[in-house]
Amino acid sequence: MRIVKLEATNVKRLKAVEITPEGDTVVIAGRNAQGKSSVLDSIWMALAGAAGAKETSRPIRDGEEKASVVLDLGDLVVTRKWTQAGTTLEVAAKDGARYPSPQTVLDGMLGKLSFDPLQFAEQAPREQVATLLSVVDLPFDPAEVAAKRAGVYERRTDTNRETKRLEAQVAGLAPAPDGTPDEESSATDLIAELQHATDLASEREHVATLYRQAVEEEARLAEAHRLAVEVVATLLARGTDLPEAIDPAPLQARLLTLDDTNTAVRRKLERAKLVEAHAASLALGEQLTAQLAEIDAEKTAAIASATMPVEGLSFDEEGVLFNGVPFSQVSSAERLRVGLGMAMALNPQIRVIRITDGSLLDSENMALIGEMAGAHDFQVWIERVDETGAVGVTIEDGEVVQA
Repeated sequence: MRIVKLEATNVKRLKAVEITPEGDTVVIAGRNAQGKSSVLDSIWMALAGAAGAKETSRPIRDGEEKASVVLDLGDLVVTRKWTQAGTTLEVAAKDGARYPSPQTVLDGMLGKLSFDPLQFAEQAPREQVATLLSVVDLPFDPAEVAAKRAGVYERRTDTNRETKRLEAQVAGLAPAPDGTPDEESSATDLIAELQHATDLASEREHVATLYRQAVEEEARLAEAHRLAVEVVATLLARGTDLPEAIDPAPLQARLLTLDDTNTAVRRKLERAKLVEAHAASLALGEQLTAQLAEIDAEKTAAIASATMPVEGLSFDEEGVLFNGVPFSQVSSAERLRVGLGMAMALNPQIRVIRITDGSLLDSENMALIGEMAGAHDFQVWIERVDETGAVGVTIEDGEVVQA
């Protein structure tokens, strides 16, 4: 539905205005403070109910007691009236039948008529994303995905920080010398082992001494030969039962270096733990990075599958993109094209768009608006400052200036 005819009486700056628009673009022109904005506002006030009232605290022209707007939308006729006591609304069908809940009928058809395609470019990036999401049916909740990604990202940040800390510790701890044991040795055990070796050596030396003395005694004391032979035999027997000799020198050397060896063992074990922890942290960081990539890939695929109001439109955490370029960096014509596409998506039934600062539009932009409005069967009402009287519908002192 488009506006077939607009009648506004005593609305804001207007006295009595009747406009029968022609074509897809309707330019409301004139000097400043003559009622141009009041024409566009009267459309919104008639349709939007409470939302329109919030923007206009004094709908009745100063000095008057009542005001009214009649919008002929072809299939429907909307009549909004204001008095000092309040406002009333009637919505009638083409055959004259009136709806018992008129505002409910309008709300069901009305998108965001207040949406100005030029204002979309002025919104902050996050506001632009919110506006885009209001017209796009995505197979996921962007807030939920963003929260999930933020959690993984924060965890990965902590993990990477821990990985760097462990890496620095590993680098600061030199490797233990080759051949360092895996466990520390006990000084008590080593001393006992050394004592055992020393005692054994002393015993062997004592036996050897006795053996020599016995041989000498046999040579010098013939009469004690038998006894000496027995002693020698006994001593020999005893000598063969002794365990193998142990050289105490290596044990003494080990005891002297025991503290250094055990220090190296501790360093070896500590470094091995750090290397293991660093490897685990590094692996976790890689795992979290893979999770982030998976989340981003799923989100990208979902966005790609969604039907956007304008081809090439998308978004990310930073804001809206057009053909992969941040919206703030695209040309003015591209901004206008996207803004109009958004406005049309927001108003699928009452196919009316208003532009409140049309003086910023050059001839190319005006041509683009006309092209898009015609292609999508929309009616665009544009307010422009013009003193020539040769542009569109001219408003002067609250009334239409007849050509």
